[in-house]
Amino acid sequence: MEIHQLRYFCAVARHGTFTRAAQAERVAQPSLSQQILKLEAELGARLFDRLAKSARLTSFGAAFLPKAERILRELSEAKTEILEMSGKDKGEVSVGAIPTVAPYLLPPVLSKFSREHPGISINVVEDTTPVLLDRLHAGHVDLIISALPLDGIELVSLKLLREPFFLVVPDPHPLSRRKAIRLNEIPKESRFLLLREGHCFRDSTIEACRKSRISPNVVFESGQFATILAMVSAGMGISAIPKMAVQSARGCRFIRIANEDATRSLGVTMLSRHFQTRAEKIFLQHLFRTIAALGKHGYFGPFRRAVR
Repeated sequence: MEIHQLRYFCAVARHGTFTRAAQAERVAQPSLSQQILKLEAELGARLFDRLAKSARLTSFGAAFLPKAERILRELSEAKTEILEMSGKDKGEVSVGAIPTVAPYLLPPVLSKFSREHPGISINVVEDTTPVLLDRLHAGHVDLIISALPLDGIELVSLKLLREPFFLVVPDPHPLSRRKAIRLNEIPKESRFLLLREGHCFRDSTIEACRKSRISPNVVFESGQFATILAMVSAGMGISAIPKMAVQSARGCRFIRIANEDATRSLGVTMLSRHFQTRAEKIFLQHLFRTIAALGKHGYFGPFRRAVR
């Protein structure tokens, strides 16, 4: 049994097809398929049901997957420990981030980090919180950056910051000259443009509205703030965004929402049993320093000290 066979097996299980797994592993698909066949022959069991457009784990494959993932994880940790013993700042950190954070928070963090620590590679996965949690439990990412709190006794979270929400209205709009507004001051006939279901920011917005006893009339949903801002600019309705997403958008006005509930906490979450490598510790230290500096300059609004 070869290490690359275990890696290919896990890749097929993760991506659902041999083709996508081969692309992710940067190997020819026939070669990957051949190695999986050799692994199955050695184990004496079929690990995948080969369907027309997908590969589905058999009962044998499902039982073998967590063991294969653990072997690969332990090998990676062993390699990292040896590098750390040699005093070299090398390694990889896999970071998961939700779509309402990744494009705003990570660029200023990663640009400086890559210059200061060229030997540490940061791999970023952007997805919704449920998907990132699945990847965290499977060992596919080392940590995730998302809204808090997250439930689970096996999780450890560190708070990064708390940021306010802003109302976005087209210019001109009756509210466009306001600097602050409470949710119950928004006209009941307003048309809301929100993120689609699955995004935690959507849930936070609707919950804040519920606490103000208003029910937003949602007429448009999208997976990207950029699309929503373009629609607001076109006069199709109003929306809400976190402060880090406030930007110079033609035709849009941003108004601070004064409700105490119209805020979110962001943090870093890891598995309590996860071995934290030197590379991860260096990245986390850099992340907190960068956010503290940005917070002092008002980039994220009032900065709150990180707590465990």
